[in-house]
Amino acid sequence: MTVFENVLLGATFAGGARGDGSTVAEASVDALERTELLGRANTLAGRLPLLDRKRLELARALATRPRLLLLDEIAGGLTEGEVGELVETIGRLRSEGVTIVWIEHIVHALVSLVDRLLAMSFGRKLAEGDPRAVLADPLVQAVYLGTPEATA
Repeated sequence: MTVFENVLLGATFAGGARGDGSTVAEASVDALERTELLGRANTLAGRLPLLDRKRLELARALATRPRLLLLDEIAGGLTEGEVGELVETIGRLRSEGVTIVWIEHIVHALVSLVDRLLAMSFGRKLAEGDPRAVLADPLVQAVYLGTPEATA
């Protein structure tokens, strides 16, 4: 299946024609443009490098025209440069008005983009708020860096 067919499939199952009058094909092209994949629309999805596969997942979700986008470990497995490119893409989506909830272990990716950070351990909230304040929290540092206070 090509990149375009993948995104078209997502758009189709999201409800068909859009309230703004656009078609699923137009929504698919828009999603590919927003994720910088339009130039690869006719490429087989299985032949994409990892960063583009992650962009494809974003494009498929965007074709549904979401107001809220949930991302789970989307930066995993990417090189530092690729993480930077992905953060730029997510930042653009955010600036377009898409609300993003992002679960991620690559902390510098989050800190460069998010307004609020929630640190958890085994389902328990450790700290929440300004990303830099959360990272400076002694309990967060203890749990994530393994200092002796981690048992507190």
